[in-house]
Amino acid sequence: MKIEMGESLFYSWLRHVKECQVVQTNWKVSSQWELKHEEELQILMEQADRLFAEKYDYGIFKKNTSLSQLIRQGECDAIGIGIYEGKMKVYAVDVAFHESGLNYGSRRDTVMKIIAKSIRTAMCLYGYLDTKTAEIVFASPKIHPAILNDAVPCVVDTNKLLEEQGFDFKVRLIANNDFNDLVLQPILLISDGVADTSELFLRSYQLFKMFSGSDVSKDVSSEKAIDEMKVGAMANSILRRLLESGAVSEEEVMALQTAEGSKAIFALNFPLLVTPEQDFVKTRYYAEPLTIRGKQYRMTSQWFEAQRKQLKLWIESHTKTED
Repeated sequence: MKIEMGESLFYSWLRHVKECQVVQTNWKVSSQWELKHEEELQILMEQADRLFAEKYDYGIFKKNTSLSQLIRQGECDAIGIGIYEGKMKVYAVDVAFHESGLNYGSRRDTVMKIIAKSIRTAMCLYGYLDTKTAEIVFASPKIHPAILNDAVPCVVDTNKLLEEQGFDFKVRLIANNDFNDLVLQPILLISDGVADTSELFLRSYQLFKMFSGSDVSKDVSSEKAIDEMKVGAMANSILRRLLESGAVSEEEVMALQTAEGSKAIFALNFPLLVTPEQDFVKTRYYAEPLTIRGKQYRMTSQWFEAQRKQLKLWIESHTKTED
């Protein structure tokens, strides 16, 4: 099966930045699946077609009034499912890389394609995964500003329409500098901790580092990149690197080996750091050790979104120290 580099990039992004436990590339609708909620989907299709025809003179579904025909064409370059604090989150991604800039024909055709893909993905998620909650991403590293200027208000209208129809879908358009800040840079931040040979994008970057002598991930300081990451990914990549870099005093390392100090700094319920010889619950700590001033530790894996603020503040203060 052919795997494009963009698909491989988002496979890693979903697994490590968004911490999805289940990820599939080239997700396609099967003719054997039962389509649910047909009446609601037909209404959504008609409402979307009417909205964009009246407001922009767009025929986003090319006058296709057949729900079954439209839905059978459903596919995503990557789809991820993550379970966070007992709740399921679905991500669906389409990525397009055209070297000279995103181009599906004319400027109008390109914008219509973006919107049609996003709405069809929403319909497939509700019809086959039975979910009304998901993040739907259309991503491209290069989109001409004129196309982007036309597409952005259409994405806003799409999200408003979905909300009015009772859906909790969020459509995101990630392009140009945002593609670098929100996708590429977070992936580079976590690249050192991934050794899976199936992740082609990351393996190619690791090969590049091996011979170039440079490590882009060490220079990443974008706040957007950090905000895009799940809190566990932030801890296991950025926090781990800062601890190993020597940016933390011996006194703070001692404090982070206590429940009291870890709670005060990060609002953790367990000591951030334990030594291998200690008696600790192994399932609450990352298996990969880290080394601080020549001594090995294990770091807790028990991170929740409520701790994001404290972790981000700590990273910001110690990044300044490191610089």
